[in-house]
Amino acid sequence: MNHKILLTALAMSSAASLFATSPMMYPAPPTGPVTDKYFNLEVMDAFRPLENDTSQTTLAWVKAENALTRSYLDAIPFRGAIKQRLSELQNYRKTGLPWRAKDGRIYYYENDGLQNQSILYRKDSLDGQPVVFLDPNKLSEDGTVALTGTFFSEDGKYMAYTVSRNGSDWTEIYVMDVETGNLLPDHINWAKFTGAQWLGDGFLYSAYPIPEDGKEFSNANSNHRVYFHKLGTPQSEDTIFYEDPEHPFYFHSAEVADKGRLAFISVGGQGTGDALMMKDLTKPESEWIYIEPSQDYLFEVIRAKDGVVYVKTTKDAPRGKVIRFEASNLSVVTDFIPESDAVLTDVDFTTDKIIVSYQRDASSHAYIHNLDGTLVEEIKFPTYGSVAFSTSEKYPEVFYSFNSFAYPSTQYSLNTETGESTLIGQAQVKGLNPEDYVTEQVFYTSTDGTRVPMFLTYKKGLKKDGTNPVYLYGYGGFNISLPPSFSANLLYFMEQGGIYAQANLRGGSEYGEEWHQQGTKMNKLNVFNDFISAAEYMINEGWTTSDLMTISGGSNGGLLVGAVTNMRPDLFRVAIPRVGVMDMMRYHLFTIGWNWASDYGTSADSPEMAQYLLNYSPIHNIKDDGTQYPAVLVTTADHDDRVVPAHSFKYAATLQAANTGDRPKLIRIDSNAGHGAGKPMSKTIDEWTDMYAFLFKNIDREPAE
Repeated sequence: MNHKILLTALAMSSAASLFATSPMMYPAPPTGPVTDKYFNLEVMDAFRPLENDTSQTTLAWVKAENALTRSYLDAIPFRGAIKQRLSELQNYRKTGLPWRAKDGRIYYYENDGLQNQSILYRKDSLDGQPVVFLDPNKLSEDGTVALTGTFFSEDGKYMAYTVSRNGSDWTEIYVMDVETGNLLPDHINWAKFTGAQWLGDGFLYSAYPIPEDGKEFSNANSNHRVYFHKLGTPQSEDTIFYEDPEHPFYFHSAEVADKGRLAFISVGGQGTGDALMMKDLTKPESEWIYIEPSQDYLFEVIRAKDGVVYVKTTKDAPRGKVIRFEASNLSVVTDFIPESDAVLTDVDFTTDKIIVSYQRDASSHAYIHNLDGTLVEEIKFPTYGSVAFSTSEKYPEVFYSFNSFAYPSTQYSLNTETGESTLIGQAQVKGLNPEDYVTEQVFYTSTDGTRVPMFLTYKKGLKKDGTNPVYLYGYGGFNISLPPSFSANLLYFMEQGGIYAQANLRGGSEYGEEWHQQGTKMNKLNVFNDFISAAEYMINEGWTTSDLMTISGGSNGGLLVGAVTNMRPDLFRVAIPRVGVMDMMRYHLFTIGWNWASDYGTSADSPEMAQYLLNYSPIHNIKDDGTQYPAVLVTTADHDDRVVPAHSFKYAATLQAANTGDRPKLIRIDSNAGHGAGKPMSKTIDEWTDMYAFLFKNIDREPAE
């Protein structure tokens, strides 16, 4: 394809001819074509002005696009019924995994059903009376301020907590007196990718230099530093604890361990893993020592006690292991928990046991070990699912939660001596009987012969007669696994006789680092082929047809949806790319986009890498020859400072300008929202309502009430 010719034609066409191929009159976007040169490639960017998301012309286009989308969606007669049922499904008590603080009191999050944000509760014992400790719903009128982390001081007197506004990655830090609940005057602004690590009379946090006005959500972030904040002082007096000006695109995250005796700095941003440094804080002359200087492997401190350090790593162990060494002698390192045939995910210490968690074929397995690392027994779970543990080295109890596609989160206490689990809490979703649904794991063959796993969940008795709607979801990147998990929103689709299919594509962590690498850089095509093969499997096995197939994915999964829609537009009836990375030639120039280079490569790396990216970049490969595309609903948000909305803006504008058939190509742009984390319940329900209304209308299937 001649990308320059295609995009030049799109940019230069008059508004009348530009949109003449569609039954919809799409808003004319601001144009100002720019030609970029990548080695020997010249690439036209037709809608460059849309990168400025605060300009008047962009804001006018956003307003017009939202008006068009709303007029389409609001006219769908069954939209109201969808919203009503989604609200009913979400209106159940959602209780988080409890944990014990240093003083023995128990904390947990809970949402009574439709609250925008979950409330943090505290009680004196497991059977005690809960009291509200912190209610983030009171931090804003519309529920758009999310509580993103809590961090107790070593003496338990104070709790620092982090919040995000409107879904942004920018973080604020507040400090609360644990006994009185009163806020201290300490307040940190413009922190990012950070918690609060207590050290003496203050805490450490990470931040970039304060951004310029108007560029808070677009400019590339650089020079991530670790600061020390002393309680009772203004942020302007905070001192730099660690910085590396020679490497402006590194992340730096601090951790304090062993009762304040040791500090660790995790360094990432330019590799597939993290470098790790350590410093002895008991010696003023102590220097930072590298435990691992490269960013080629995972290095995560899981425990440091009495001068002995335990680290989870993938070095010499692509599926993960735990190493052990003394902080005073890094020359002697031993394997504490060796690599196995499953992927190591978590290691949690109790007073006298260790809980070791793995993923095998993308599903959770967990085992009790003695403190010397020897295996005791496996913890049994009811089906494929995801598990999370809460432990304390001061208290013997172990709490854990389990959930799966048809099993809402359930909490247990575990007796590590007997291996017995006791139910302590179980969510009750209106109208849900888990026994009415089937989850099976299938394995299909991708284009190059690779065996790929996929979970299918559906109502019992569903037949392979080709009449079943399918919602196919994938991600495939950044060493992230997609294990089974519960979603009331997805339950709605299955209630309607649909099949939820979750493909565990290459690029994730399902089978360790090798599986991850097979989906990165010039192997990225494997991810797209895996996803296409998943859709073909569902059709070939008789579950469905292309006219009943919907694909969806978010962020890197949005890229996935955009790419495969261009590759096989005939295979899908509906495509929903959510907050996707759509411009692969320029993604690294915005906010933290440069951090994704370890998975994607960049257009500045080499002529070969630039050509590879151009060959699949969603914006640059939209067909303009009358090929019938699926109905497409693009979603993004105005405060997404991770994958900036310019990606979705330019993708939607290019899609609407091209001759891709008569199915709708719409964009839904949420306000006061970000990449997805911390989104209020009301906004979540609205978004899923719109997606389902669009989906069912375009597969010509009216949902049952």
